[in-house]
Amino acid sequence: MDNDFAIRLKDVKKVYKLYNRPKDRLFDAFGLLRGKKKPALNYALKGVDLEIKKGETVGIIGTNGSGKSTILKIITGVLYQTSGEVDINGRISALLELGAGFNMEYTGVENVYLNATMMGFSDEEIEKKLPEILEFADIGDYVYQPVKTYSSGMFVRLAFAVAINIDPEILIVDEALSVGDVFFQAKCYAKFEEFKRKGKTIVFVSHDLSSISKYCDRVYLLNKGNLLGEGSPKEMIDLYKRVLVGLYDADGEDEGQGKAGTGEGAGSGGAGGKEGENSSADGASKPASMMNPDTLEYGTRQALITDAYITDEGGRRTSTIIKGSEFTIHMHIKFEDHVAGPIFAFTVKDVRGTEITGTNSMYEKAYTGCGEKGEEMDVTFTQTMSLQGGNYLLSLGCTGFSGADFEVYHRLYDCLDITVVSDKDTVGYYDMFSKVEVTKN
Repeated sequence: MDNDFAIRLKDVKKVYKLYNRPKDRLFDAFGLLRGKKKPALNYALKGVDLEIKKGETVGIIGTNGSGKSTILKIITGVLYQTSGEVDINGRISALLELGAGFNMEYTGVENVYLNATMMGFSDEEIEKKLPEILEFADIGDYVYQPVKTYSSGMFVRLAFAVAINIDPEILIVDEALSVGDVFFQAKCYAKFEEFKRKGKTIVFVSHDLSSISKYCDRVYLLNKGNLLGEGSPKEMIDLYKRVLVGLYDADGEDEGQGKAGTGEGAGSGGAGGKEGENSSADGASKPASMMNPDTLEYGTRQALITDAYITDEGGRRTSTIIKGSEFTIHMHIKFEDHVAGPIFAFTVKDVRGTEITGTNSMYEKAYTGCGEKGEEMDVTFTQTMSLQGGNYLLSLGCTGFSGADFEVYHRLYDCLDITVVSDKDTVGYYDMFSKVEVTKN
């Protein structure tokens, strides 16, 4: 193996046999299963090639069930591949299932020695590292108490401290940087930055696309056990966004770009069809609805929001927007009765339900005319994304006035989600995109 490489996987496959009955596993081991009793095969990985150089920080992204954690477990030796080659060049520390090797009857200190010994460290090496590990965990005298008395937060803090403070050559991270309170998370990310500065090899799996964008040099994208691509974080995040909404096929083509068809009810057509597609009345396929099927809705229903979605600056349907880029909110309205001067609105909330921003066609002084029974309208709101990285919820509404009375024709709460990807977050909800100049006098 070339010394420049820390990890190399060649045509790696992982196949699980699915048995109808537990005893069929035993029969199969002795070659006694026949015919219909043969186990079904589930391919967690379908011939994956992956190469990571020393000193690189490489991300692996994909939907749930794509094979991300399977790859990490094969790299760390927790699982063995069914076929293919795996070469590792360096000592590994893995942040997979934190605390999986802890003995609940042992004290915190005893578990530090136990875990570090399993990683190949001598007692002398562990003793040198112990003060640093305990300082990082910061759980006080509880380190001398049995782990079974710990809170869940204390448990993961100690487990994380053990895994990240043993100075590995290769660090494997699987969704483990968001443990503990906000101050401990800051320490975790600072340690992560320290590893990068020292030129350690880092393999990072996360659904937090902001962290992937900020920390990774390259990214691999997996889907259903297949490697879809490898490239820069931006390229792979863009591709991942298409996978998330079913707009990616095996040939890498965008499906359903441009104007989308509409359903006959809020969030209609999102279930029961081919993945990533729905069928319209004329038999043509259209992108699957991105709307929350459990949306809370109410109103007089004189006008209905029959479809809604978000597109990025490239015109692709997505729920993931890069901070600083332009994006558009789309609403399709069908009128069931005459409506004079409809008002179209959206509101953005955080996951705790706090309303952060929003606007409507009246505030924006946009002329909407009248809607007659049977007519349909397409409404768009286009703006630059300045929210900090994170997850948000979008609510939509169609309202208006009947004489002097305010009417709600159709309102949808939390009907769409937005993930903002950012490699630089500032204080508060918004980034002011300030330009800084420093001049010496």
